[in-house]
Parts: sequence; structure tokens; C-alpha cells
Amino acid sequence: MDLIAHVSRQFEENANATLASIETLAAPIALAVETLTETLFNNGKILACGNGGSAAGAQHFASELIGRFERERPELAALALTTDASVLTSTANDESFEQVFARQVRGLGQAGDTLLAICPSGNAANIVAAIDAAHQRDIKVIALSGEKPGKIAELLNENDVLICVPHQRSARIQEIHLLIIHCLCDGIDCLLLGAES
Repeated sequence: MDLIAHVSRQFEENANATLASIETLAAPIALAVETLTETLFNNGKILACGNGGSAAGAQHFASELIGRFERERPELAALALTTDASVLTSTANDESFEQVFARQVRGLGQAGDTLLAICPSGNAANIVAAIDAAHQRDIKVIALSGEKPGKIAELLNENDVLICVPHQRSARIQEIHLLIIHCLCDGIDCLLLGAES
């Protein structure tokens, strides 16, 4: 096996997938930025969730808003629902893993907040339950998925935003999700602070 060629193909596939996504993703990302910024302007907060690598994405997003992305600015209200081990394990043990995010959405979320739900397959039961809980609380949803958004697409309404990465391979979808997260953070900063020259 030519390992260098194999690694090079990974980079090429990433670059091709990213470039092929621009036309599909630019408009929904811009709409998501507007939705998230409006939430923050109106003293709402952003709740973020996902499983596995997407849990890390949710935490990354929240850390960029609470801390900062590339420019100094005041802290922004964001919370990753993936980080409290006691809440996650007690809910999974006492009720079900399907409810680990939904219970937090119902307990912490309020009308005017926004849920960032990251789910490459579009079918994770706990993400589906979190979206349902968000709608019960009048919370908008920004959903990141892969090419086939599955069950989450069926739940979204006209106030929500669906961002589907046009790819089937999980690695490429997750890589582009990270780029989307950075676009969201940058876009929020641009709307709050003005575009940098």
C-alpha cells in the first residue's frame, strides 16, 4: 500500500467535497447565521447537541461563542448539552439514552432560544427527541445533517433551518460540519461587530 498516496486521496476528497458544497450550503448557512444572531440579540441562548464527533462539534461551537472565535467580543450565550456527565448518565440510566438531550432542552430551554442539532445520519433518536422538545418550548432549530437528512427533516418547520452536506461519507460530512460551525461563528461575529476589512 502506498500510504502517501492514500493520505493524499483523503485531502483531495475533502477538498472536492468542500468545493462541491459551496452552492448548496451558502444560503442555508447565511440563514442560520441570521437566526442565531437574532436569538442572541433578543437575549436568547443557543443550545447545541450531537453524538460522538458531533458532540465534539457542539462543544467546539459553544466554546467559540462563550470564549471568542477570531476577534475579541463579549461572551455570547451558548451551551453544549453534551458535557454534563451526571445529567447524561442519570438520564440514560433512569429513563433512556433517547432523552439525554430532550430533557435538557425542556429544562434549560425557553421560547426564543435556538437549538443547534448536529446529526450526520439525520436519524439519531436522541437528536430527533431534542428537536421535538425544542418545538414544544417554541425553540427554533438549526439542523446539520448529511446528504440524507432522514427523520430530522420531517420534524423541521418553516422557522427552522436545515443544512445538508451533499455527501454520504461520514468523515467528509463531519469535516464540512466543522467548516459550517466556523462559518456560523464568523458570521455571528460579522453581524455583531461588522465585517473586517
